[in-house]
Amino acid sequence: MLKLSVTEAMKIGFIGGGKLAFALANGFISAGLAKPDEITASCHPADVASAEAFKSLGATALFENKPVVERSEVVIVSVKPDVVAPALREVKDLPASKNKLFISVAMGVSIGTIEKSLPPEARVIRVMPNTPALVKQGAAALSRGSKATADDAKLTTELFRAVGTCDEVPEYQMDAVTALSGSGPAYIYMLIESLADGGVRCGLPRDLALRLATQTTLGSAAMLQNGGHPAAMKDNVTSPAGSTAEGTYHLEKNGFRSAIIGAVMAAADRCKVVNQQLNK
Repeated sequence: MLKLSVTEAMKIGFIGGGKLAFALANGFISAGLAKPDEITASCHPADVASAEAFKSLGATALFENKPVVERSEVVIVSVKPDVVAPALREVKDLPASKNKLFISVAMGVSIGTIEKSLPPEARVIRVMPNTPALVKQGAAALSRGSKATADDAKLTTELFRAVGTCDEVPEYQMDAVTALSGSGPAYIYMLIESLADGGVRCGLPRDLALRLATQTTLGSAAMLQNGGHPAAMKDNVTSPAGSTAEGTYHLEKNGFRSAIIGAVMAAADRCKVVNQQLNK
């Protein structure tokens, strides 16, 4: 088994060359985890824009999957969920597929399904990233396959920390991860849009309201990253009989927190259904 080190640049391949794959490649290069000329991506023949984007990094862009595996030490599977199994079957019989580390970022495709589509010796790690990885502020979680080692998990964590954060979880928690951090950006965008709408209703110009709402969200998240509990942070902003107290009362009265909790639970339930369909 080839042992990979997080301290050395490695040869990384992408089966699927879309926006997430490009963001990951860019992050790996910026962090010194890979050299541009040692990254290879396969793109759909019609997706010339993605191929050109990889070439702009100094990477190699191809329109077939087999050379990606042959040229790489780590293979990142970044295609649509229903394409994962067919794409991997294309490379299953390649001698180069044995003993390689395959990292799947496809939503809902189980480790078991991925492992069945690869040689028995292949090591598999499943990762659930989210779209803020595009700006190196992603939140990812990983689960190890049956052959994956502690070193594989360490390397994968290092790779995804190049574009945000990464934590290890048991695979049964992946639906919850998907519902929270995978779908979470949509909820945050709705919150920001609603804050801006409130500002406009109170008389602010639209562009100013959106800037204030966006920066308020960024600043609040940054304060939490420095330590502390959100409830304590909220209390620090809330003066007795003040405007914040009135606003939070209105949110509580209208079920704000239960709506967010319900959204995460509904998304998790939907993930279970999708997973069952993908992994039949």
